[in-house]
Amino acid sequence: MFRSRSKDGQASTTQVDDAEPQPRDPQAPKGRPTPKRSEAQNQRRSLAKAPASRRDAAKRTREARRTAMARQREALASGDERYLPARDKGPVRRFTRDFVDAKWSVAEFFLPIAVVILALSLVPSLQVKNISLLLWLGVIVMIVLDSISTSVRLKKALRERFPDESRKGAVAYALMRTLQMRRMRLPKPQVARGELP
Repeated sequence: MFRSRSKDGQASTTQVDDAEPQPRDPQAPKGRPTPKRSEAQNQRRSLAKAPASRRDAAKRTREARRTAMARQREALASGDERYLPARDKGPVRRFTRDFVDAKWSVAEFFLPIAVVILALSLVPSLQVKNISLLLWLGVIVMIVLDSISTSVRLKKALRERFPDESRKGAVAYALMRTLQMRRMRLPKPQVARGELP
C-alpha cells in the first residue's frame, strides 16, 4: 500500500495488486519445445503416483537417469543443443567446435604417429631408435606450434563474433578437441573440412 499526498493535503491510498498474474501472450514463444504426447503422458503418470518404497524410488531414478543419458548420447551424435552436456552448450562452444572441425590439425594424428614411432623404437638398430626420437621431437614441436596458431586465430575469431558473451574456457575446449581424431569427436562434427563456421 502506497500513500501519496494530493494538492489539498489529504492522503490518498493506492493499492498494488500482485496476486493477479498477467496473462501470457498466446503468440509469444514459451522458451522450451513442446513435449511429445507420449512423453507428456508418461511424465504425468509418473508424477501422479508416488513411489511405494525406496526400491521403487531408486528404480524410477535409474530409469530417469537412463533416459537422460540416452537423450544425451543422441544429442552428442546429432548436435542437438537442447540435450548436450553443459560443457558443450551455447553458441560460443558451437562456434569453437566448428572452427576446430573445419581445419586439419597435427594433434589429431598424434595417436597414429605415436604408434608408428613406438614401433620404430622397438627395432634393435641404434639408427632407427635415433630417428624415432627425432620424430618424437618433431611431432611435439609441430603440435605446440599448431596449438599456438589455433589459439591465436580462435581468440581473434571469438572476439569478433561474440564480443559480449563469456568466452571462458573456449580455447582449452578447442585444444582438447584437436587432440581427438575427427571421427571420434563428440559432439560429432557438423561442418566439412575447409567449410567456414
